[in-house]
Amino acid sequence: MACARLRRLLTLLRPSIVPGINNALVISLVIFLGAEMPMLDVTATDEIAAADRVRTNVVRLAAAQALTGANSAVIFATGAIVGATLAPDMSFATVPISIYVVGLAAGTLPTGAISRRFGRRAAFVIGTGCGTLTGLLGSFAILHASFALFCVATFLGGLYGAVAQSYRFAAADGASAAYRPKAVSWVMAGGVFAGVLGPQLVQWTMDVWSPYLFAFSFLVQAAVALVAMGIVAGVDMPRPAPADLHGGRPLLSIVTQPRFVAAALCGVISYPMMNLVMTSAPLAMKLCGLSLSDSNFGIQWHIVAMYGPSFFTGALIARFGAPRIVAAGLLLEAGAATIGLSGITAMHFWATLIVLGVGWNFSFIGASALVLETHRPQERNKVQAFNDFLVFGMMAIGSFSSGQLLANFGWSAVNMVVFPPVLLGLVVLSLVSWARRRNARLEAAMGEFPDAI
Repeated sequence: MACARLRRLLTLLRPSIVPGINNALVISLVIFLGAEMPMLDVTATDEIAAADRVRTNVVRLAAAQALTGANSAVIFATGAIVGATLAPDMSFATVPISIYVVGLAAGTLPTGAISRRFGRRAAFVIGTGCGTLTGLLGSFAILHASFALFCVATFLGGLYGAVAQSYRFAAADGASAAYRPKAVSWVMAGGVFAGVLGPQLVQWTMDVWSPYLFAFSFLVQAAVALVAMGIVAGVDMPRPAPADLHGGRPLLSIVTQPRFVAAALCGVISYPMMNLVMTSAPLAMKLCGLSLSDSNFGIQWHIVAMYGPSFFTGALIARFGAPRIVAAGLLLEAGAATIGLSGITAMHFWATLIVLGVGWNFSFIGASALVLETHRPQERNKVQAFNDFLVFGMMAIGSFSSGQLLANFGWSAVNMVVFPPVLLGLVVLSLVSWARRRNARLEAAMGEFPDAI
């Protein structure tokens, strides 16, 4: 009778989680009495918790992307103009932006190493610290008319940007294969806010410390980076397990896969070509007699166009596949260059920058989704860092030529440079996609008719 009552009591306790010794006592009693205790579906519970964690991280990273985007928006909107004011020669006007891109390239591999050793959150906090220094040094350099110090500030801004580029990959950590493209695109969508915040920040603050144009803008940008630091400090990404530090295949065997080659090449083409046109546009507009307001408006809507499609880019990739979206993006970049060649009015510049932004979004997010298909979880930091190193290393090389192209050959030459790389990317992407489909058909045929081979 006592046993029966105890079993009924235990039945009432089963739905509850009894902490500490009580839980152990209940289990011991169940075993002693021979009662059956239903097993908790720990796997399902862990999956739900992991999915919630991924979604929370995506929200935080999207917010951080929005604030970090203000850093790049301030530099791109003001860098060439401040450079033209401080540099000893007009041909050096875009050097600060080129130094920013050098910082992007230089920061990619250290970001991967720090993430692999100490976790992504540590890298994020260090990056926002660099962003704060960017604003403080940039403001000081303008106040003291130091071109060299302004270049140091933009280099630190590049390091900040390199860390921010890993946000998109971090969002996919722990996500299901179906959710990864959406996680990447939602984080990139945070840049829509940056497209509004950055140029408006410049517009509202550029004359506050007149005649030191843009000095106060950089000081405000430092404050924005501090806010971003508080956001990324709450990202829930534990440090890597010791087994992951040296696990996985050698980097060379991963990056020589045709799929990775196509993904990296398309990223190397889409981002540098966009950067080439975008960094030249503000100075080109000024040389064509357009106002700073026209330039800020163009950059603002360019950034909105860069990140706005991210709300649905992930869904497009899931439906049509990453290669088709990458191809569409490259074609849009070529279309933007065509618009740039057709005229030099404010409307022509604005249309060029907007179409360029949409093309970059499709091609770069699509290429990032392709990279995610080429590595295993324990290989992600080194592969993603190497991919970004290739992209921003090429951007750095291209950025140094943008000022010379614009100063010596004009706005038309800047746009003409876009077409050959885009064509190369489309050809390689088509060949790799064709080979992949062909191999898939052969494997299917071998599975259906195993004796035919």
